[in-house]
Amino acid sequence: MTTLLAAVLTVLLSVTALLALARLYRGPSLVDRVIAADMLLATMVGAVGAEAAVNRHATTLPVLVVLSLLGFVGSVSLVRFAVREQQ
Repeated sequence: MTTLLAAVLTVLLSVTALLALARLYRGPSLVDRVIAADMLLATMVGAVGAEAAVNRHATTLPVLVVLSLLGFVGSVSLVRFAVREQQ
């Protein structure tokens, strides 16, 4: 059962990452690219969290915290930059 769950999670997270990469590449605007990068980082957090849950260990918790903080700070700073560019 755990193997099936891990396979389904891998497929879903891979599709999500590919779609986010496609939006990151195609763009058309900076805001679209920022949202795609944030979605890609959220997918990475989900993948690391799923790996920790499947293997039943909590040693990746600091990695999850750092990735989450990086995503938050990066999104906020890029949005502030985009707002300044539009004014």
